[in-house]
Amino acid sequence: MARTLKDYNCVALKPEDLSGLIDFSSIFGRSAPVHIEIGSGKGTWVLSQAQAYPEINYFCIEWARKYYRFAVDRLGRWGVKNVRVIRTDVVELLADFLPVDSVDCYHIYFPDPWPKKRHNKRRLLGPENLEHLLRSLKTGSIIQVATDYAEYFELITELLKTNSTRLAPVEFTPAAGARQGELVGTNYERKYIRGKRPIYTVAVKKTVERAQEIE
Repeated sequence: MARTLKDYNCVALKPEDLSGLIDFSSIFGRSAPVHIEIGSGKGTWVLSQAQAYPEINYFCIEWARKYYRFAVDRLGRWGVKNVRVIRTDVVELLADFLPVDSVDCYHIYFPDPWPKKRHNKRRLLGPENLEHLLRSLKTGSIIQVATDYAEYFELITELLKTNSTRLAPVEFTPAAGARQGELVGTNYERKYIRGKRPIYTVAVKKTVERAQEIE
C-alpha cells in the first residue's frame, strides 16, 4: 500500500508566497550561505547534503508535482530544518526572483537534455539562463553540473568556455551522500551507473562581475 505523502509547511514553499526578489534570510529564518539545487527530484541528494552541512541553507526547485510532493514529505519526516522546496518554473524564478549576488552555489544534476533538435531551446543551460545564474551567483562561488548525455555535456562545456573571462574551472566536489564510485548520489546517477552509462561532470567558479570585465 502506497504511503500517504504529507505536506510540511516548514519545508514547502509556494510560488504565491514569493513577492518580488527572494529574501533568503526571511525564508530560512537566518543568514547563511545559500545553495540552490535545480531539479531536486525526490530529495535524495539534498537530504544527505543538508544533514552533512547544517550551516548551509538549501533552496530546491522541482517542477514535477509527484517528485516535489515526495521530496517535501521525505525532508519533513526527517525533520530537516535547512531546506526549502518550491514547485515552480525555474527559468522564471532565475529571471525574476533571485537577487544579485545572493547564491553561493548552484547544483544542476542531470537536467533534462531535451534530445530532439526541435526541443533543444528548452534546455536549462544556454546563454540566457547562464546570464541569470551568473547575475545571482556571488563572485568566488560555484556552479556544479552533472549529466549522462554526452552531446549536452559538450554544449555545456563550450558555453562555459565562451565565458572564460568570468568563469574558472575548479574541481567537482562529490556529494556527502555519494557512495563508492558515485559523484552525486542521486537516483538518476545510480540508475545510469547500473546501466553502464558514463557520467560527465564539470564545475566552475565565478571570478568577476560583467561590469568589471567590461572595464
